[in-house]
Amino acid sequence: MFSRITAEFNDPDTAEIALRRVRESVRGIVRTGMSYNKISDKAERLKGGSIYTILPTGLTMQNYMTAVMESPASVDTIPEPYRRRNTKVYIICASESCGSVTSILGSMGGLGIKSVM
Repeated sequence: MFSRITAEFNDPDTAEIALRRVRESVRGIVRTGMSYNKISDKAERLKGGSIYTILPTGLTMQNYMTAVMESPASVDTIPEPYRRRNTKVYIICASESCGSVTSILGSMGGLGIKSVM
């Protein structure tokens, strides 16, 4: 018989490390997977970046000059619910491995661990 175990992590990197640890150390794993908000990757890339704005200015009828304005990129352009990087993982395994999987997920920082047989 198989069991489905779900847990939640704070970010995808920690979840990926936990899943790898489970696959390497526990026998009877059938399938693993994770899901998280992909829009949050955009917010992570904006940290420490710059936004460049080109301002056209007309001098005469035929000649134009442009100015470039640089400003620091703000993560606030993406609303808060989309910046969250909470990751949900699931593991389908044999029922005898359920205790080992839940203990590994808990030790790696998993929250709200649930097991369904």
